[in-house]
Amino acid sequence: MAKKVVATLKTGKGKNYAKVVKAVKSPKTGAYTFKEEMVPVDLVKEVLAKK
Repeated sequence: MAKKVVATLKTGKGKNYAKVVKAVKSPKTGAYTFKEEMVPVDLVKEVLAKK
């Protein structure tokens, strides 16, 4: 499976995405959790702006 992922990245199809990690505070406990998303590079600012 690793060979397939590496081959996809080399073709250029995987380079149009960015990993966005957001810290989200839990309303019940007050602890922070991290939410990770893979989004297109063009939409990074929009994803970070919304709650």
